[in-house]
Amino acid sequence: MKILLIEDEPGLVSVIIRGLNEAGMEVSVAGDGQIGLEMAMKHQFDLIILDIMLPGMNGIQVCRELRKADNNVAVLMLTALSSTENIITGLDSGADDYLVKPFKFAELEARIRSLVRRSKNVAPVRNTLRIEGLEVDLLSKTVSRDGKQIVLTATEYRLLEYFLRNMNVVLSRIQILEHVWDIDFNMGTNVVDVYINYLRKKIDQGYNTKLIHTVFGMGYMFKADVNEVSD
Repeated sequence: MKILLIEDEPGLVSVIIRGLNEAGMEVSVAGDGQIGLEMAMKHQFDLIILDIMLPGMNGIQVCRELRKADNNVAVLMLTALSSTENIITGLDSGADDYLVKPFKFAELEARIRSLVRRSKNVAPVRNTLRIEGLEVDLLSKTVSRDGKQIVLTATEYRLLEYFLRNMNVVLSRIQILEHVWDIDFNMGTNVVDVYINYLRKKIDQGYNTKLIHTVFGMGYMFKADVNEVSD
């Protein structure tokens, strides 16, 4: 197991290296954030142990840059700041777990093994969803079809993304309400149908291959079907 340790406290670095080496792990060390980021970009690691308080570039910035570059290596963040706000900031930057200093080495080792196991069982995250010329960039939240940009409202975008993540699946109006609006609507509302029509006009109108289909009595399905005409 290859570990990158980005930490600037010599005493802690020594303890971690010794303990992880004894556990059969190979450890590379960076003493500041910028060097650590460069090493993470150039080399393959199973996990990064990342301190938050670092010279040059702090751990939050390092983690954000990694995720921005689609580097999905597991990140265990070390912090002396144990407040809920600081922990949330670390996780929101893209870290997979955190450990508050001081800590017991046995806990560090257990978290490392857990994160590596988890990362090996997770499929790579796709940043782009595509079907029949329709392309959705999940990072920039932009949409196009056959190279033509499509401007969607926030709700239309959420609806489209939900469809794309559930292609060839019949989705009931209740399911769509719960996942797109996240609110308990009155069952008599026609908001789903209204937004389906909005979305159809933007992504299906003018194309031979229709993507949004009505399944009568059941709901809607998102699929490519050149022979079926959406109503």
